[in-house]
Amino acid sequence: MLNRFRQVVNNVIANMPQNRSLKDVEDMQDTSGRGLQEKYSYTRPEFLQLSSEEVSIASDSVIRPIMVPRDLSKLPWHCGYAEAANGGKSKFNEDQAAASHFVLKGHNQEKVAVGAEDRSTTGDPDDIPMTYFAIFDGHAGTGAALMSANTLHYQILEKLDRVYELLVNSTPEHRQFSRRGDLRPHKWPFSETEVSVESLVTGALEAAFVDMDDQIRQEKLYFSVSGGCTVLVALFLLGKLYIANAGDSRAIICKGSEVIPMSTDFNPVTERQRVQYLASVKPELLGDEFSALEFQKRVHRKDIGKKVMYRDCTMTGWTYKLVTEEDLNFPLVVGEGKKARLLATIGVTRGFGDHDLKVQGTDIAIKPFLTPVPEVKVYNLFDQEHTENDVLVLATDGLWDILSNEKVVEIVMEVMLSFPPGDYKRYASAAQELIMAARGILKSNGWRTKDGKPGSGDDISVFIVPLCHHIGLSPQNSWTESHDTSGLGSSDSPQ
Repeated sequence: MLNRFRQVVNNVIANMPQNRSLKDVEDMQDTSGRGLQEKYSYTRPEFLQLSSEEVSIASDSVIRPIMVPRDLSKLPWHCGYAEAANGGKSKFNEDQAAASHFVLKGHNQEKVAVGAEDRSTTGDPDDIPMTYFAIFDGHAGTGAALMSANTLHYQILEKLDRVYELLVNSTPEHRQFSRRGDLRPHKWPFSETEVSVESLVTGALEAAFVDMDDQIRQEKLYFSVSGGCTVLVALFLLGKLYIANAGDSRAIICKGSEVIPMSTDFNPVTERQRVQYLASVKPELLGDEFSALEFQKRVHRKDIGKKVMYRDCTMTGWTYKLVTEEDLNFPLVVGEGKKARLLATIGVTRGFGDHDLKVQGTDIAIKPFLTPVPEVKVYNLFDQEHTENDVLVLATDGLWDILSNEKVVEIVMEVMLSFPPGDYKRYASAAQELIMAARGILKSNGWRTKDGKPGSGDDISVFIVPLCHHIGLSPQNSWTESHDTSGLGSSDSPQ
């Protein structure tokens, strides 16, 4: 069994294409949904307003057109968005995206999506406006990303609704008196731990991510929800920007020429210690085929009894160990950079879906090593002044595989400064330029960047979100001062 497994793994790794950044082996794995109706039919983000014919063109892996919204008012704050499909890695563009304005209301009122055409629903001083952006990088199918793009915001709204009273009472005018004039406490009761608004929102995001992943698991009993996806969410709420990341998409703030990283890339290398720890406390998950230890080199039978450098879940450095028979098992994490794989199968360690994914040729489940729990980072929008050229960049790894943070800022700033003051088209133009720079131009030797290097062969999705709209945003300001463009869709809970 062990030799057969090693042969399969070695064949898979030997045949991994050099220029593919996504997870190459999963395409053969998730077959559980065959024969079931798809939960969501394939399409592109609603705000692109594409016809069925245009949806097909958008996934053309030969021409790889850069798609942008035809009506920028369909996105909050006229932000920029652009996408391009992969160069043949999969039949469809497996990325998805979502964006909308919402308002949180009291428990006796309905939570609704709010846009420029509907200001009447924001008259209550207890309304809490929020703005949501998300990108989902799918793999091994489009199902998980599609379902997440259509559903995750409901999970987030429901979790925030649970703490609505605490959020609304955190505003300055409500710390002293309620609407009825009753004095309200300045602090939490002495018997309870004081919890900040940041912690409440962070907890809501964390719980929403976990429940979204479980919802996919439950839906797979009745529908086809293929593959998995990484998740990156930006939430503007009560004067702060919350970035929740589960995967290897990335968020940065471009403030002038300054780069402010807002996320961590989660992959088998950066999460080595976490997955090694899980393997050490639950060795049965390895199926007697893998080793939880990482060795400096691949150990073989001839190395038994010799000292070889290694590290385990407790270590960031290296030391020596005498090699034993069980150390000959395949490493839990193998490879470096974009070629790193967990259990010789998958290149990401956080996200949604992949509930039925197994190591090829075995019954070893991969899902126990994956987590939907996001890392949440917070940026206070009141700490600094923001100009119309200061933006948040959200993008899938198809962009970051080619462009560094510094190069992205350079491109964005060049575009911003080329537009006259007040021209919101700068954001859409910046998104297009970033995708052009990462995708490159099709030449006789494939897609090439301006400097002749290989371009990204992956799906690429980019949001460019201006930060200047939040200069005057606070819970006691009116909705109209800070929310000036239309939202998307309905917030009625999905059936």
